[in-house]
Amino acid sequence: MVQVERRVGLSHRSRIDIIANILSAADNGARKTHIMYKCNLSFKQLHLYLAFLKERKLLRCFPTETKGKNDPYTYETTEKGKAFFKAYNRIRTLLSESELETEQ
Repeated sequence: MVQVERRVGLSHRSRIDIIANILSAADNGARKTHIMYKCNLSFKQLHLYLAFLKERKLLRCFPTETKGKNDPYTYETTEKGKAFFKAYNRIRTLLSESELETEQ
């Protein structure tokens, strides 16, 4: 059943996966709404994760230059956040390689 879920993409995301998605979405700067839709999060979840990531300095927030928008702030992944994302991708690669070895 687990293999079927993985192949079809039905497995649930972990918190680490969600954090990586947010950091990826905000890599070149993004507003809350963009991050929320790209990462498929509720408004409440988004606020919890943004606060968590800002507190740990993985994400930074600054006023948006264009006025009149509902999202007055832009979020951007910090260097520390980019290092986290690189490590996350390396771990995923290692896990998928070991998964291939066990299937053979």
